[in-house]
Amino acid sequence: MGKTDALDILPLEDRKAAKAFLNELEIDVLARTLWGEARSEGANGMCAVAHVVLNRVRQAQTHGGKYWWGHDIITVCQRPYQFSCWNPADPNRPKMMAVDDKDIHFATAIRIARRAVLGQLGQDIVNGADHYHTRDIMPFWAKGKTPVAVIGRHQFYKLEA
Repeated sequence: MGKTDALDILPLEDRKAAKAFLNELEIDVLARTLWGEARSEGANGMCAVAHVVLNRVRQAQTHGGKYWWGHDIITVCQRPYQFSCWNPADPNRPKMMAVDDKDIHFATAIRIARRAVLGQLGQDIVNGADHYHTRDIMPFWAKGKTPVAVIGRHQFYKLEA
């Protein structure tokens, strides 16, 4: 049962308010993820990370809504140890939680997240990628794999079908 299905039991007015709240929550969580993961990469880098999140959500939907990394924007972003900015021990997490739209990079992240949630992000610039890492590291899962895109300092991979 998706978030929309679960809201169907509510009266129409309450359903609209709940959907609006969930959309704003998704935008906030995605914007914080984009800021935490790619603020130094500019708008293009943040769009790339947004596409990875959307690709994971899309993959979950094609697997009946159940997938190990979550099923919607919020669960995908906040899945433990998937996006380092959400890790409890990450030194940037307190900054990410406190940032507001007075920060120009966060204001950009909000605009990108809003477009993503509304389905208006545009062409997938990471070619279906569902994983990425910075060029400074080589995680075990990337060994022997060829990136499907390189944007800024991030390399993107499509590992799941």
